Amino acid sequence: MPHTPEPAPESAPESESAPTPFTADDYRARMARAAQSAADAGLAGVLVAPGPDLVYLTGYQPTAITERLTVLVLTAGQDPVLVVPTLEAPDARHAAGAAALTLRDWTDGKDPYAVTAPLLDKQGRFGVSDNAWAMHLLGLQQALPSTSYVSLTEALPMLRAVKDEHELARIAAAGAAADQAYGEILKVRFAGRKETDVAADLAALLMRFGHSQVDFTVVGSGPNGANPHHEAGDRTIERGDMVVLDFGGLKHGYGSDTTRTVHVGEPTAEEQRVHDLVRTAQQAGFEAVRPGVACQEVDRAARAVIADAGYGEYFIHRTGHGIGVTTHEPPYMIEGEEQPLVPGMCFSIEPGVYLPGRFGVRIEDIVTVTEDGGRRFNATPHEMAIVE
Repeated sequence: MPHTPEPAPESAPESESAPTPFTADDYRARMARAAQSAADAGLAGVLVAPGPDLVYLTGYQPTAITERLTVLVLTAGQDPVLVVPTLEAPDARHAAGAAALTLRDWTDGKDPYAVTAPLLDKQGRFGVSDNAWAMHLLGLQQALPSTSYVSLTEALPMLRAVKDEHELARIAAAGAAADQAYGEILKVRFAGRKETDVAADLAALLMRFGHSQVDFTVVGSGPNGANPHHEAGDRTIERGDMVVLDFGGLKHGYGSDTTRTVHVGEPTAEEQRVHDLVRTAQQAGFEAVRPGVACQEVDRAARAVIADAGYGEYFIHRTGHGIGVTTHEPPYMIEGEEQPLVPGMCFSIEPGVYLPGRFGVRIEDIVTVTEDGGRRFNATPHEMAIVE
């Protein structure tokens, strides 16, 4: 029978201390910074729908996201206002950041846009969180036809990019938990089991080590490893397979994301050579990290190693992405991204080589920018692990 890790305990290991809670003052500062950043960008304000941005700015996450309008309105020089349906107001009042904002509710049968419109500049241009519902944006446009809107990713891409010490502690804890999961997955049997079996093991291990949410468990064996985002399937893992393991999720509300590539039994000389190449590229990307360096330089450093070895056409994705309250967010380590690195930014460095129909290799760590370089949040070995 397939091996399955021990059932996940209901909470993280007792030896791990709980993170310092975010306070109303923390959320007040975030909202003020967002409003001022919008003003500096020439916007009249920011409109935030339920989702990661709302959680980051207020600590509020509706129990269910429905067709009823919920929107945070941020404008420089004015108090933040959260518009919510009346039936959800009690939960909103208990949010960690509730004391830093004004709550306005509307009842079913009333026009929520009539409540929201007076809060907005009638001719203003607003940044809107990317996951806002089209029906809500169109409703605002109908109420205020002279307003215009731009996505927050386009207008304020660095809104959540620089983490404070408490956020960094959460990301570090998430990374350590992912490392623990990797250490345990090396003990399970791979040969003769389906990719989905190993993926289920990884998910259980992430939960066992304190994750509240598993976002992905990529298990790409043999030729499936040449697909960077292969979804674990029914392929039976065989001896002689290279296996890409990419997994992560949320712990304490912040993301983990790590990739290691293992081999079932001894690798061939070519497999070892490609793995060593990717390991060298990952190290080169890490060594490029320091304040003031453009994001694209991290990509260039890693990509040059692979291209110089003749595998450039097989490195088919960016070198990295930001991470925080979501596992993918700005900034991105890609050619053309000239955003300078700033201490507190957190992102992945994950070069790869993908040989169609044969195998793939990827190695990924989460890294933060420090005052004089970079710091990894993953500490598991980069050398190829041999599994059974």
